[in-house]
Amino acid sequence: RRANWKQSLAVLQHAKKAAEAQNKDLITKTSLMLGLGETKEEVIAALRTLRAHQVDVVTLGQYMRPTKRHMPVAEYVTPEAFEAYKKVAESLGFLYVASGPMVRSSYRAGEYFMENHLKQ
Repeated sequence: RRANWKQSLAVLQHAKKAAEAQNKDLITKTSLMLGLGETKEEVIAALRTLRAHQVDVVTLGQYMRPTKRHMPVAEYVTPEAFEAYKKVAESLGFLYVASGPMVRSSYRAGEYFMENHLKQ
């Protein structure tokens, strides 16, 4: 059985709190797949909720239907929309954001995060 949104948020928040209890830093990361019929407002609300749960890194990518047995794509999100979501996410304070049609959950995340971390 797969976790739902509420369970996923609880796991991310628990991991962060457990690390803090041990005086350790933990960078939490999650991903959103777009193109399933969500609205712009829902995506932005999800990003706000993730930051409220202290998530540090987020990737946003296009849902691609793996087989005909899976849910169909409702919309192909434009590169411009992905760029707009990236700007929103960055303005909310995420440490790193990867956003684009070909982005997947681990999309060069380590490489980009380290690059940005070293710049600071």
